[in-house]
Amino acid sequence: MIDLSPFVKTLDGKPVAVFGLGVSGLATVKALRALSVKVTAWDDNPDAQEAALQAGAEILPLAEQDLSDYACLVLAPGVPLHHPEPHPVVVAAHHAGIEIIGDIEVLHRCHHGRTTIGITGTNGKSTTAALLDHVLKTCGMKAALGGNIGTPVLDLKMPPKSGVFVLELSSFQLDLCPTFTPDIAVLLNITPDHLDRHGTMEEYVAVKARIFDGAQTAIISADDEYCREICERVLGLSPTESQQSAVSLSIQFYIIQNEGGEGVQIGSVHVEEGVLYETASGKTTEVGDLSELKIKGAHNHQNAAAAYAVARQFGLGPTEIYEAMKSFPGLAHRQFLTRVMNGVPYINDSKATNAESTAQALQCHRNIYWIAGGRTKEGGLEGLDPYMDRVRHVFLVGEAMDDFARWFKKHGVSYSLSGTLDMAVDAAHMMAQGERGQPGGAGTVLLSPACSSYDQFKNFEQRGDYFTSLVDALEEEETA
Repeated sequence: MIDLSPFVKTLDGKPVAVFGLGVSGLATVKALRALSVKVTAWDDNPDAQEAALQAGAEILPLAEQDLSDYACLVLAPGVPLHHPEPHPVVVAAHHAGIEIIGDIEVLHRCHHGRTTIGITGTNGKSTTAALLDHVLKTCGMKAALGGNIGTPVLDLKMPPKSGVFVLELSSFQLDLCPTFTPDIAVLLNITPDHLDRHGTMEEYVAVKARIFDGAQTAIISADDEYCREICERVLGLSPTESQQSAVSLSIQFYIIQNEGGEGVQIGSVHVEEGVLYETASGKTTEVGDLSELKIKGAHNHQNAAAAYAVARQFGLGPTEIYEAMKSFPGLAHRQFLTRVMNGVPYINDSKATNAESTAQALQCHRNIYWIAGGRTKEGGLEGLDPYMDRVRHVFLVGEAMDDFARWFKKHGVSYSLSGTLDMAVDAAHMMAQGERGQPGGAGTVLLSPACSSYDQFKNFEQRGDYFTSLVDALEEEETA
């Protein structure tokens, strides 16, 4: 647990309100109560209320309280801040004139002195953060991984002074960081997402771009229009010429250091035909063939390039970084191989909560028995039609089932209405095993929902864990 003493000193003895008692909210309550700070908390979930009560918090419906006597409101990232309209607790905080912050901001205000790496982007940030954490630790550095991945930041163990924080940062978390800026800021990509939360694409892009305000080093992709515009606008660098000369699969990152408030390019990292290259001082060096990594697919070239670019900022050598990347096993819910049965792989890609992320999985496999659905996001399955020749059959679940069925019917794709994940896994398993002898060979059972999990599950991890338990329970002898 992080020592919040420096933050607590700024509270002037006032209590703190904590709204939303998921893992990060509970970690905040516990860390504050460890220093005897009075905490009033609320969550609509009675079990979460009980957990906070056991941790020493007072439980009151905060949206109905006068918050004027509180130092601040620590808000869970998923609570609407602006759109479609502010949550009542946000309105109450504004009315009381108190700050609304998140746990990342609380950590920042502890003035811990450790180098902080912040990684954001629409897709790939979890894999990039986990890969970077693995590389740094494999190369002998002390690192603490948290944020939007794994352990809440206030539950982390403080690394030594020479260590680093590796933080995955969602747009929701960045929205709750009025003063936080990482020392090294990374932007991977931007595609339309979370527009129900941010209102417009322009606002979503602006929140992502905020990660560079005050950062000492910026590592920014030049692979999509939004990132290129941020490169030009925020950092004063125009990558247009380099982007035009890159091959179609090339992935380009620019490394910029701020000097006197202006961005100065100090190097770049790119991928060409699957090979990672670094350019510095006008010299380009081949680092290694990314096909040797366990994480596959062109999208992971971007993740590897970003992780490599960050690792180089700590003086680590190209060869040791590359060798460390080769031993990274991947993430449990991101194209993770759960099991192979009679030559049929069962892939857990539960973290694919939008079409863009699912596209990355579809392009890596053929003869796919695809489990899709959940709570749909804006855009639905838009952009996935080029991959439908890879799909043998779709098993639909969740709230999106009927809307998705109409989309697949329109595109001439065979589908079934499974309803729930257990029914979908059973049906996909039976079909995939029963059709192994057909032309094209054995297929792949792929859970890649292209939807959020909130209709039937607490989060994508719970959905992926349930898929894994269902697959592990399948009996091989029944698939003759």
